[in-house]
Amino acid sequence: MTQLREKLQDLAALPEDRPMGMPGAFYTSQEQFEHEANTVLRNGWHCLGRLDELAEPGDFFTVQLLNEPLLVVRGDDDKVRVLANVCRHRGMPLAEGKGNQKRFICTYHAWMYGRDGALLRAPRMENAGFDPKSCRLPEHNVQVWNGFIYVNLSPDAAPFSYPDLEQMLAPYETDKFRVVHSAEEEWQTNWKCLVENFMEGYHLSVVHPQTLHGYTPSGLARKLVSGDGYTSYAANYPENIESRGDGAPGLSDAEKQRSSLFSIFPTQVVSQAASLLVSLSIFPINANLIRVKWTMSVYGDDLSDDTIQQRVKLWEEVNREDREKLEKMQVTLRSAHALEGPLAADDYEGTIRDFQTWLAKQDAAFSTAQYA
Repeated sequence: MTQLREKLQDLAALPEDRPMGMPGAFYTSQEQFEHEANTVLRNGWHCLGRLDELAEPGDFFTVQLLNEPLLVVRGDDDKVRVLANVCRHRGMPLAEGKGNQKRFICTYHAWMYGRDGALLRAPRMENAGFDPKSCRLPEHNVQVWNGFIYVNLSPDAAPFSYPDLEQMLAPYETDKFRVVHSAEEEWQTNWKCLVENFMEGYHLSVVHPQTLHGYTPSGLARKLVSGDGYTSYAANYPENIESRGDGAPGLSDAEKQRSSLFSIFPTQVVSQAASLLVSLSIFPINANLIRVKWTMSVYGDDLSDDTIQQRVKLWEEVNREDREKLEKMQVTLRSAHALEGPLAADDYEGTIRDFQTWLAKQDAAFSTAQYA
């Protein structure tokens, strides 16, 4: 792992016109994964879903992030909270899946909690040392950004702000999109592989010849804004392609004629088009396995129900194509011959270098803090 961390720093320091990708062990080593889980992942902001998935007080869904079971709920005060999905009595999970609840009752001993995490009832708890006020469910840091819900497991997390990316997304009115589809599945790949795959246009025409090449060919990919914590690129449409929706009234012709793809590091990747918003939230499980939650959202009534179903099927196929390639690659990345290789030009794989240099910066910061 020490060699991999040193290699990451070395490659991140290469000249911008000579970028190199990391060797296979960076994506297959369980020791490397456990280091990431304790550093960049535990201290990063992770997208859990869309705000309109919790439209009413009591709406909730559950998710597992690293070793933390999370209960995401809209409270009576309309505030969205991310609570520990762990009963304060004996550690039983309080909720599963999604739904709407007035109270969360433990199925083991019937302890009852409010939507704000306060303990409301604990049957037969009469010991002198029992204080219900000390038995609230722990609450994690939450940030809502452009209609997305983010959590950070670190109690010292500072909120993020990406002005250039926010300016790029502003004409799309990303926060006004509404969820029309959500699905979860497991992929046998490393979490970093999916971030890198989604965020480069180099593979579009090769991996997706029928699904994407016709309207987002690799040759039209162009790098967009990037910064400390994010990157983006444009998958531009050919001039002769038919309209894919009008979207917000402030969109320019150029913005309507592309999909603007961005990543909020470490684990969210998004495709923003005029009328369609697709987001993948990546939940790393181990070095070779992830859980993916993906949502599709639309702008107003731009798209008919039939068109929405067609887009769902299209994205199911796109995800399948990517998944097949990544799962095959995860096997060969274990080879002794899976060494670092050259990356393509900035418009095609510059986003991978952005991710690499961010990871290197994060790792160096954690190393400095460890020995401070």
